[in-house]
Amino acid sequence: MAKKVLVIGEVRDGELRNVSFESISAGKTIADGGEVVGVLLGENVSGLADSLIHYGADRVIVVDHADLKSYTTDAYQQALLQVFDTESPEAVIMGHTATGKDVSPRLAMKLNSGLISDAISVEVDGGEPVFTRPIYSGKAFEKKKINEGVIFATIRPNNIAPLEADSSRSGDVQKVTVEIKDLRTTIRDVVRKATGGVDLSEAKVIVAGGRGVKSKEGFEPLQELADLLGGAVGASRGACDADYCDYALQIGQTGKVVTPDLYFAIGISGAIQHLAGMSNSKVIVAINKDPEAPIFEVADYGIVGDLFEIVPILTEELKSALVSN
Repeated sequence: MAKKVLVIGEVRDGELRNVSFESISAGKTIADGGEVVGVLLGENVSGLADSLIHYGADRVIVVDHADLKSYTTDAYQQALLQVFDTESPEAVIMGHTATGKDVSPRLAMKLNSGLISDAISVEVDGGEPVFTRPIYSGKAFEKKKINEGVIFATIRPNNIAPLEADSSRSGDVQKVTVEIKDLRTTIRDVVRKATGGVDLSEAKVIVAGGRGVKSKEGFEPLQELADLLGGAVGASRGACDADYCDYALQIGQTGKVVTPDLYFAIGISGAIQHLAGMSNSKVIVAINKDPEAPIFEVADYGIVGDLFEIVPILTEELKSALVSN
């Protein structure tokens, strides 16, 4: 069992992503009473350290550097390797995000460690942490463990429940100075395409549309429903290819993989490539006018009918229910 686990927090737009807290929960399982140390990289991020402690970290290392303001592979790798060299962890956990997917294999290679990527759960078996991860586009699952060296794993967002936050918890916050040099890439500016206020990969509710929405305007009722439920809007590749929405919304084998509590598949036929990105959602509601659509095979609830009639009715009913409560 790991005596010291480093959990790398991820900051986006000045806030910690929820997968950071989920990673702490996984780290606590692995540490089994050992020390869980949060690591924060960025510029002016010290104010976020207490949140990691409230969610279970025993202490936090803050690496504050101008070159870490925006993510670049070289800067993050250099900074984290210096932290690893000082801390000598038995395990390292981080989110399976765009950042995690890019930097984790490079770090694992430098640590001469194996890497278990995209884990959806972790348990202890015989004193050793065992990770479960999906394979074959989510059709099967495998259990893996690292027998030698540093345990290194990335956690799929929205799968491992974070611990309950405890604002009374306290822990040391240590600022660490690192040397970053010879960068091959620097970020001058970041331009984001607007995809809504909720991060699609961490959303608890997703309202996704397919070719059946027929147009960009067809996504407007879906956005209204998503806003009502505090969720995010997603799309199938077919809808993106038809230019109904931006590819940033694409869910599927070649898009984002999501596991929300509630997934609405609206006007989506259910091609296997799309199912690979959402079939592990906890509850799936399908709306399609074709009763033979494959999406109904994975749906928990199915509605056969015209989405342009059903979605407005569903939205109004939910509004009434929310008002009455």
